[in-house]
This record gives sequence, C-alpha cells and structure tokens, in this order.
Amino acid sequence: MPTLIDTNFLLASIYTRDQNHKKALEAINVWGSSTGIVPAPVLQELFYMATIRINYVQAINLLERILNASFDIQDLTEVDMRRMVEIMRQYATASFDYTDVAIMAMSERLNIRQVYTFDHRDFRIFRPRHCDYLELLP
Repeated sequence: MPTLIDTNFLLASIYTRDQNHKKALEAINVWGSSTGIVPAPVLQELFYMATIRINYVQAINLLERILNASFDIQDLTEVDMRRMVEIMRQYATASFDYTDVAIMAMSERLNIRQVYTFDHRDFRIFRPRHCDYLELLP
C-alpha cells in the first residue's frame, strides 16, 4: 500500500536528538512492502531543517540517502497546486503548513490514505475528499 512521507518523519529518522527518532527507526525497520512517496516540497523543507538542526554537510548526505533509497519522489502537478489553494482557503483560520497541504492534495490525487508524520495537527483537522480521514503513522 502506498504511503506519503512527511518532512518530520524523515528528519526524525536521522536526527538522534529528535524525540521521535526511535519511533521513526522502528517504523522504517518494519516498513514492509509499502511504497514510500515523498512529495517534492518535503525535500526542500527537509534540507532546510537538516541544515539548521544538524549542519549543511549532513543535509547533503541526507538528501543523497533519500535519492538513493527506494522512495518515489513526486512533483506537484497543477491539479495538486490548484487543490492546495482550495484547501488553504477552506481552512484559512487553521493556517496550514504549505508542505502539509501539498501532502493533502497529493493524497487525494493518488488516492492514498496513509501518511507517515509526527505532526498531527493539520492532518487531524483536514477532511479529504477521497476518504473520511487520513491514517497517520507510525
């Protein structure tokens, strides 16, 4: 079953001081046959956060590891971006994060119900069109 991967999950998997580091590693170890899809905006946010929290060289290494792993990196389509605007307008008072909204729109387009994330706030508020709610893992 395909799953979408959020920035904080990937960062937690390599940043040993992250409170969710062990949970992320455990989830990766039991990953199974899931196809991990990383939306392109996640990479930009991840690189920035890794640079700030760790250092520039480790951010480069992390990007390289993700590119060499079996993740499916997906660019946003125009359909995704138009849906993102709709979602942001609909939930304007919640001020959703751009990358989270990209994941939301992509989940609808790809009919994906599972997201690996430790940031539940935006995803718990959002009501997707293709299912009742998104299942947040791990």
